[in-house]
Amino acid sequence: MERLMEIAKKVADRVEIYSESGAYDGVSFENARLKDIDSSLQSGAGLLLIKDGRLGYAYTRNLIDREGLVRNALASIKGGVEAGYDLPLTKDLPELKTYDAGIEDLTSTKMVDECERICGEFAGKTEGQLNVSAGRDASTVRVMNSSGTDLSSRSSSYYAYTALYYPGSYSSISRVTLGKKFVPASPEDLDYILGTYNGSLKEVKPATGRTRVLFLPETIYALIWRLKAATQGKSVYEQVSPLKDKLGEKIVSDRLTVLDRPLDDTWPGARAFDDEGTACRDVPIVEDGVLRNFYYDRYYAWKMNAESTGHGFRPGIVSRVTPSLEHTVIKPGTESFAGLLKKMGKGIIAAGVMGAHSGNILNGDFSIGLSPGLYVEDGEIVGQVKDAMVAGNIYDTLQNVIGIGDRLYPASMGKFPAVLLDDVSFAAKG
Repeated sequence: MERLMEIAKKVADRVEIYSESGAYDGVSFENARLKDIDSSLQSGAGLLLIKDGRLGYAYTRNLIDREGLVRNALASIKGGVEAGYDLPLTKDLPELKTYDAGIEDLTSTKMVDECERICGEFAGKTEGQLNVSAGRDASTVRVMNSSGTDLSSRSSSYYAYTALYYPGSYSSISRVTLGKKFVPASPEDLDYILGTYNGSLKEVKPATGRTRVLFLPETIYALIWRLKAATQGKSVYEQVSPLKDKLGEKIVSDRLTVLDRPLDDTWPGARAFDDEGTACRDVPIVEDGVLRNFYYDRYYAWKMNAESTGHGFRPGIVSRVTPSLEHTVIKPGTESFAGLLKKMGKGIIAAGVMGAHSGNILNGDFSIGLSPGLYVEDGEIVGQVKDAMVAGNIYDTLQNVIGIGDRLYPASMGKFPAVLLDDVSFAAKG
């Protein structure tokens, strides 16, 4: 890395190097039987150059040919991407506990044992197909630049995924266990999967129309995805966000607060700096229903004459950073799962979704298949609904928050509680 920096500084005005390395081990069970054991190693580096106000980028899986990497980055400057921003000098960041040495003692054998234990908890209690997987990851990222920044972060994570599938379908009731080291799946989570599944085997056909819908932590991302897209600095700069002129205005229910919390090291993946070396900080996106912030990397902050909010992240070394919310949290409420069902009375649970990308994401529109959808009467789950969907616009739908769960769960795009909404459009075949 140091040698690459020396070479690149001779030919460019500003230089940024991002590197990552990691090791992964995982096991998977299908239908309660061991299916696969997998291990992988990965590493690589990305080189960003700014020369004469233009930006170039190249990457490699190894640093054997440093001069070639620099030549490739210089060649990409011909693309003409303007870049008038400076690279940060970042020091004195908070020390986060992102790595637990216990991850080193976690073997594939121990993960197999945990999956077998989980399978044993379900044995004889259900006829559904049980799939379980577990994995451990240890990784390091490093960011250097010509301004003098040199930062690194080492992280560890462990997950276990348990899913009980309905006969003849890809629909399941599932839950994820997550930690910085091995954490056994809790009896509470396993009981939730088994009880919810067994209580919803009967197929029911409720009337279509507007109803209450409980989005579980595993499915609320389908709505939050649209909020993320609309508050991204790139969308604001390109004038395609419906929220571009609404900072300080109420846009959803005052019960709803959506935050980005990269410094919360009680969960795996916390970061004190982003992939550009900008210091991270906790940022409210929506606070008590009011739009508080857009989020930026350095490029779009420069375009908008704003400051980077520390949200310059990349999906691996193959591309430059973009503004990205990597640590999204919905502030939990006070309701248990059972309490939310009682408050619902009658309605639908969005326990799984498909087609979450359907609809105009930037505009907030959604049209989402339920996979599965569960039907609730008198505060109790009475069956599952097939070939059903919910639709609407998040800026209307999220005005009608009835209750929010009291516990955060790891899910796609963040850590969320269950959210109960009123007056949601629901349709089912037949």
